[in-house]
Amino acid sequence: MPTIQIAGNDCYYTYEDLGHDDTIVFSNSLGTDLSMWDKVVHCLRKHLNILRYDTRGHGQSSINSDTVTIEELGQDVIALLDHLRLGKVYFCGLSMGGQIGQWLGIHHPERFIKNIIANTAAKIGTAEGWNARIAQVKEHGLGSILDGTAQRWFTPAFRQEHPEAVRDVLEKFTQTSLQGYIACCAAVRDADFRKALSNLKVPTLVISGTQDEVTTTVDGEFLASGIPRSRHVQLEANHLSSVELPVEFAKNVLYAAKNEGDFYLEIYH
Repeated sequence: MPTIQIAGNDCYYTYEDLGHDDTIVFSNSLGTDLSMWDKVVHCLRKHLNILRYDTRGHGQSSINSDTVTIEELGQDVIALLDHLRLGKVYFCGLSMGGQIGQWLGIHHPERFIKNIIANTAAKIGTAEGWNARIAQVKEHGLGSILDGTAQRWFTPAFRQEHPEAVRDVLEKFTQTSLQGYIACCAAVRDADFRKALSNLKVPTLVISGTQDEVTTTVDGEFLASGIPRSRHVQLEANHLSSVELPVEFAKNVLYAAKNEGDFYLEIYH
């Protein structure tokens, strides 16, 4: 994959110019890389150009600091768009990527046509919970939270029926830079958009998983009620809904992207 220097870090990305008028940017969740979007992207290539990247400290992207903020991760996206000379694009982020999408929609609405934020919240978890996780992985490594991660990310049925897919995602998780994981844990811990959602002016689709206990449907409804032009869709999935239900996820993304007018005013079929 090509790379650019952003704030001293190597940012790895893949941009597929497939001859379409519009591009969609995909932003990964904490502890994954851009491959988490493989099956969703497969469904969308006929309709949109595809830009995927590894968030700082994830996949092949480096990190040169022990700390990072959601604001800095959002600025990385803007720098990448500038580097590729892309105008207005669609954005799709999950969990941490969804928080990046919230920041972008608030601070750079002029760069985005529509925003899809999945399995995320205006405020994810508690400081105590994040600090406990940081302490755990500092002392025992990412492998020590592997079982809990699998349970948080996938429904029991998916784990049973698709063990290879689960194994692939968890293998990428264990390969994540410990420095990057801890820094991004703190970024998610400190992000709080609860009082800023009314300033998110980009039309936004919120996707929640009905079995997601990390970012619940209640969190999704809070987002949708606070963002002025938004709608809320619930999928029968856990936290990584794009991995569990890629076709259904892609259909919702495409509907949001290609529906004429503001999709949040329409009835989804």
